[in-house]
Order: sequence, then C-alpha cells, then structure tokens
Amino acid sequence: MIERSIGSVFGACLRAVVFLTIACLAGCAGRPGPEVLQANTGLISVAGARMVTVYVATSRQRATPNENVFTNGRSTQMNYAEFTISVPPAHKGGNIEYPKGKPDPKTSFVTLEQRVIDRATFEREIARKRGGEKVNVDVFVHGFNNNFEEALFRLVQISADRGSDAVPVLFAWPSQASVTGYVADKDSVTFSRDKLTELLTMLGKNQGIGNILVVGHSMGGWLTAESIRQLRMTGQDAVLRRLKVVLAAPDIDVDVFGTQLAVIGPLSQPMTVLVSKDDKALAISSFISGEHQRLGALDVADPRVQQAAKNANVQIIDISGLSSTDSFNHNRFSELAALFAKRDGMNGDGRIPDLRESGAFVFNAVGTTLSTPFILAGKVVAGK
Repeated sequence: MIERSIGSVFGACLRAVVFLTIACLAGCAGRPGPEVLQANTGLISVAGARMVTVYVATSRQRATPNENVFTNGRSTQMNYAEFTISVPPAHKGGNIEYPKGKPDPKTSFVTLEQRVIDRATFEREIARKRGGEKVNVDVFVHGFNNNFEEALFRLVQISADRGSDAVPVLFAWPSQASVTGYVADKDSVTFSRDKLTELLTMLGKNQGIGNILVVGHSMGGWLTAESIRQLRMTGQDAVLRRLKVVLAAPDIDVDVFGTQLAVIGPLSQPMTVLVSKDDKALAISSFISGEHQRLGALDVADPRVQQAAKNANVQIIDISGLSSTDSFNHNRFSELAALFAKRDGMNGDGRIPDLRESGAFVFNAVGTTLSTPFILAGKVVAGK
C-alpha cells in the first residue's frame, strides 16, 4: 500500500515536471495580442489579396463594453462580433502570416474592419442570401491554449485556403492561452457547452442557411461532442440532421467518447474524426491524464479501431501524412483546406472526399496534391 502511494506521488510529480518543462518551452514563442484586431480603415486591399469576413459568437468576456477585445474571462451572456480580414497575395496554405510592426496587406493578415453586433444582427447577417441561394456555414471551435486572436486568424486561414463561399463562424470559448491552464481550460469548455449548443440550435433552425459544417479542434473537439450530445438529449433531432461534424485531433478520452456516442447515436452524416498517431500534444495530454488513450491519436491500422468505427457509424481518418505547422504535429488539419482548394482546381470538386461509409481510413497526400486510393478497414476504396 505504501509503495503504491509512493509510486502515485512520484508519477504525479513526474507529470508536473514534464508539464512545466513544456510550458517553459512553449512560453518562449511570441503570440499575437489585441493589437492585430485594430481596424486599419485607412488601408485598402491590394491586388491578389483575399477578403474574409468572420462572424463571432463567444462565451468570452469583453475587456470593455462595446469593444472587440476579448479576455479569458467567462461571460454568462453570448457576445457577438464581425471582422473583415485581408489575406496577403503570397499567403502560403496552412500558415498564418501575422503582422510584424506596421500592418501591411501585401505581406500579412490585416484587420480592415470590425464591429460589435448583437444576436439579431449576427443571425440576420449570416443568413443573408448571396446570389439568391441559401448560404452554407462553417463553424470552427478552437482548442486548448489559444487566445482569441489566434483562434480568429486560424479560421481566416482555413476559410481563405478552402476557397469556399461558406460563411465562417468562430465559436470562441475562454481559453487561458497558457500551457499551465489545462485544467482551467477543461472547466471553461464545460462552462461553454450550453453556449455552443445555443449557437448550433440557432443556426440549425434558420431556414436561410443551407449546409452546416462544425469543426472542433483539440479540446474544442470535446466541447463539440458534448454539445452534439446535449442536442440529442434535448430532442433537437432536426438540428442534428443538418450538421456535418468533424473532430480534428480531438483531446477526448476514448472511453469518454464511447459514452458520448452512446447518447448521440448515428448521425445522418457520419461524424468524422481526424487522427495522427504521432500527435505529441495528445501524447502529453494522455500522460497528464494518467496514460488514458486520446481519441485523436488512435491507430487506424488497429482492427479494433476499424470495427468500432464501423459499429458507431463514424469515419476515422488518419492524416499523419500531412505536414504540420507546429512542432507538436497537432495542427495538421489546417493543411487540409489548401489541399482541397488545389484539388478543386484540378477536377472541380473541392469538397472533402465524400466517404459515406463509416470505418477507418488513411488520407494520402503527396506534396500539395491528393492521392488515392483510401484504405477502409483494410480494403482499397477508390477515391474521387
């Protein structure tokens, strides 16, 4: 008994040391602050630049009323905002070119306009018909250790690279934006479940909206799965039928995900889970959590994973073949948008491959092109 107690204490201390070491390393890198959100109304977009307008719904507090500076504090009321950001002509797919010094739309992402809006304006603007047709909406739920600016610019990057006409919507929850804030972030995503559920319900009931894609990254994947579970528990089946759900590198305990799926049940469009066996951030999360397997690090070659995916009507896609913009291999999903944009230029189909069958897949990418086939539960399935 004493030996087990000593072992438990030693393991906890070791996890703390590793956690703090990583925190120190991560803290060496600079990160953007509210200054990148200041509207540069005097600047004009340059030739070849792309303009992206993002609508924001957030459970973060505003630093001051009527301004779009958001803190890591938790707001009991949803706050709404709109940003128009210019993406430079020489933008590299998957990257975010943050401004250094004076903003220059020729070389960096630049905020051209921003405004505080209310719920009615948010809902009206998102559903405003463009070209006389219903609009599609992409909802992005960011992950652990992200400040507001990072989450916003990530969605701008994804939207610009994807080249879609879908309206990008950011759901920003109050992350501490600190590696040592892991536990606080867990509490903040739990705090934000009702708010994300409220947003998805609003969008799902709006008849001016067509398809709704929901992408939850990392800890935001757990938040997304919880909100989908809550929609099912409250009988919002009509809303769920309109959603396509993607969990990218989800920081979810595999056993917890099993209990979530038991309530959610099969979705009209199979839920998609993007995984990488070499995701170092999820390896750290697993270590901190007492070696519990994380969903985003599953091995699709494992027959048990293949069978579980089929049984649950879930698509598990290994994207380990993609390059990553971070040293932890945790942001590979951000590369997908650029790849599909290139595919669009080749064959007119810029959508994620429509793999209607559930199961385990391997996504093969060679350079900046897509290669087929995909592998489904050990069988070769021709891609599009």
